[in-house]
Amino acid sequence: MRSTAIDVLFVNWRDVTHPEGGGSERYVHRMAEGLAAAGLSVTLFCAAHGEAPAEEDVNGVRVVRRGGRMSVYLHSLAYVRRHRPRLVVDVQNGLPFASTLVTGAPVVNLVHHVHREQWPIVFGRLGGAVGWWLESVVAPRLYRRSPYVTVSGATAGELAGLGVDARRISVVPNGIDPAPPVASGRSPLPRLVVLGRLVPHKRVEHALEVMARLRHRWPELRLSVVGDGWWDDELRASAERLGVTDVVDFHGFVDEQAKHEELARSWVHLCPSVKEGWGLVVSEAGHHGVPTVGYRSAGGLRESVLDGRSGLLVENLDELTAAVERLLADEPGRRAMGRAAARHAAAFTWPASLRSFAGVLSAAVRESAVAVDQDVDRLAALLELLDGGGVGVDGGRDAGHRDGSDRGTTRAGQEQDEQGLHSGTLFRGERRRSVTVEGKTVIHNAAPTTVSSAQT
Repeated sequence: MRSTAIDVLFVNWRDVTHPEGGGSERYVHRMAEGLAAAGLSVTLFCAAHGEAPAEEDVNGVRVVRRGGRMSVYLHSLAYVRRHRPRLVVDVQNGLPFASTLVTGAPVVNLVHHVHREQWPIVFGRLGGAVGWWLESVVAPRLYRRSPYVTVSGATAGELAGLGVDARRISVVPNGIDPAPPVASGRSPLPRLVVLGRLVPHKRVEHALEVMARLRHRWPELRLSVVGDGWWDDELRASAERLGVTDVVDFHGFVDEQAKHEELARSWVHLCPSVKEGWGLVVSEAGHHGVPTVGYRSAGGLRESVLDGRSGLLVENLDELTAAVERLLADEPGRRAMGRAAARHAAAFTWPASLRSFAGVLSAAVRESAVAVDQDVDRLAALLELLDGGGVGVDGGRDAGHRDGSDRGTTRAGQEQDEQGLHSGTLFRGERRRSVTVEGKTVIHNAAPTTVSSAQT
């Protein structure tokens, strides 16, 4: 019988029902639901909003919503102190939750990506400088004894660059849900798609600019913008200024089925984000045989997109435009990249992600000073059983995702696809080992070994 005490508490400023929820929230819910399905008592604490109740059970996870965008951090500290969970997962979306200050239980810090470039875009020069100081200086000190989990080797390298001990970083990349059957076939006319929350750092303006540059050479070309957000009015104004309103379809919020129908119609997916921890939308497009064009500087795209095989990575807007036109003109090459994108996406699964994630949590509990407690030993045993594959978990059902745009996922301990397409993180069966990513050692829950950077 499940204990009434909290085995694992996730603290995150959003959940998947939040109007601004995205990929990292999907990841958190998948991990939480999988742990709950294995018999653990799991709670997710997050900010309140007008589209969900203060408390509810979602697929076995107790979701508690308190506070707003900023006050949720203070509410979370009070909640951790009051309920004394056996293990805490702080989800650091820029600002740290700092649970280490109020609990002696093990705390794992989950970071999807580093926000260096995003801070000034969202908060301006001064606010951005404060935010970056909190993320780059304060947070590493708060979690100096905590294990870290991130979704890509690129983010792991950036964390190491901030002073986080690489031996404490584990990479558990995003998984993905199987694509539903679709009625749509590939559009007979050229069609681009951009999928995600409409916020400044997603840079949907770049996709609009591509349309403006290509429309005269490709008069039948259209762009679908799928997703919603507070930047919608600005994007529509940009489309009007660029003279592309007649060839751009703003779909807004769509459900999962409509999202996949739109992907299935598309020829090329654009991902012009400033930064992505992984880029779930890349894998979702890949499931439908749609290659992605995005920016190499976005970080995680260097692993979710296999440059030159499942898509193209570029440096600037001029190159983005040229890469899109190259794929539009080269049907055999585009189809080959689409097939590679589908193979790459298929290599990432929820059960594998959950096993690796549970392994990180299990190690954190076993290495904690409180591990002598009988209840904590029980928690560690359950996590070890899950990590070893002894508990059948399918990753849970969708937790009522609000939009069909940018919804993250996790995969853990993933296997390579049959052609060895994924080179950012290396697994052999279910054994994790360390790799060198851009000169940084990334530890996958195992003793470090040295691997040439050429392998990444």
